[in-house]
Amino acid sequence: MVLADEAATTAFGHRLAQRLAPGDVVLLSGDLGAGKTALARGMLAGLDHVGEVPSPTFTLVQSYEVPGVRLPVWHVDLYRLSNPDEVDELGLDEILADGTLIIEWPERTQARWPDALHLTLTDTGEGSRRLTAHVPPAWEARWPI
Repeated sequence: MVLADEAATTAFGHRLAQRLAPGDVVLLSGDLGAGKTALARGMLAGLDHVGEVPSPTFTLVQSYEVPGVRLPVWHVDLYRLSNPDEVDELGLDEILADGTLIIEWPERTQARWPDALHLTLTDTGEGSRRLTAHVPPAWEARWPI
């Protein structure tokens, strides 16, 4: 799928959010500037978040709780991890009982979420982005968006 610009990326994230359920993990891969955070912002807007969505590059985890969103979300950026085992210290699986994870740079750790929807954004060089998806069985009934 081709997303024409940042607005289209955000709109796709908004539509994707309508399909999220507790326990879901969405992995976002792509080079710097490919649109991962724009997609995450769209997802949070689709979950009724109003306001700014800072990139969690420096905090690693930014949490959004009910009533500010309809579903608790942890937005995670693993770019700064120097060792894959550091992800254990973040306690990410705690949110999955009643919420969802949006994880940027999942390749910084070993594959921990085999049932995750894995989206990869690639800059086409023309202002648009190509989105490819690895859709696990847990998502087949909810895909395509």
